[in-house]
Amino acid sequence: MWRLRVRFSDTDSTGRIHYSAMFRFMEAAEDEFLRSLGLPYSAVEKAKGVSFPRVHVEAQFVAPLRYDDVVDMEVTVERVGETAFTLYFDASKDGKPVARGRVTAVCVSLETERPVLLPGELADGLRRAMGVED
Repeated sequence: MWRLRVRFSDTDSTGRIHYSAMFRFMEAAEDEFLRSLGLPYSAVEKAKGVSFPRVHVEAQFVAPLRYDDVVDMEVTVERVGETAFTLYFDASKDGKPVARGRVTAVCVSLETERPVLLPGELADGLRRAMGVED
């Protein structure tokens, strides 16, 4: 679980979190989640010559978040395919749900800009985090 705080710049004219800020929160939690698995994007991308563009993102807001609120983001692996994976996000404030979302990323060759197989160590790490053994 990763803790983030809603900054003034994350809010809109109503004083609530701007929808785009939730995607930044999800991305920050995603980065830390992969780092906790020992698989930061920076290392995987550089070593394998790949990148991970997002092909689908979604967020659903179920309660308001405002400036200075503390948000806990939980990340789980929802799906691991041959070339893509999907992460699921639960955001809560004071233990109560405030938002949920999904991000699907595809592994793409930097050279060809076409989908390629997920690097083995990343796929294995994601499956372990899912509770699925090789």
